[in-house]
Amino acid sequence: MQIADRTVVSFHYLLRDDAGEELESSFGDSPTSYLHGANNIIRGLESAMQGRSAGEQFEVTLSAREAYGERNEALKQRVPVKHLVYKGRLQPGRVVQLSTDKGMRSVTVTKVGRHSADIDSNHPLAGRQLNFLVEIADVREATREEVDHGHAHGPGGHQH
Repeated sequence: MQIADRTVVSFHYLLRDDAGEELESSFGDSPTSYLHGANNIIRGLESAMQGRSAGEQFEVTLSAREAYGERNEALKQRVPVKHLVYKGRLQPGRVVQLSTDKGMRSVTVTKVGRHSADIDSNHPLAGRQLNFLVEIADVREATREEVDHGHAHGPGGHQH
């Protein structure tokens, strides 16, 4: 079966930056699963999966635009520390949760003051070219419930 909309894809990946440094890997763990065509993974990686089959292994390089987008300087701001959710000590480089009117959002702390903190809500990999090694473990038809919910269920996917 080939990867197409309304299929559930399970895959392993190794993510490297342009210097060849490993950033993430699912090899040696359970594969990641997603519902193809539902925007559950980054756009460029989903496009590279289209039409492939279980057992295939491939490499793909994604531009920042195809991955997490370009960095947006407007997404940097100063906020009162009371709006941040974290445990332990607040320090630059730490990813914390920001309480917003649309729910919690992950942000990176760039500077800490006594009552406020400078944060960056760009994705940590925004503005970077990414290099993936992908191995497709399985491809199957999505269930009606998965299509209705907009994501894969079961191991490697979303559990209810």
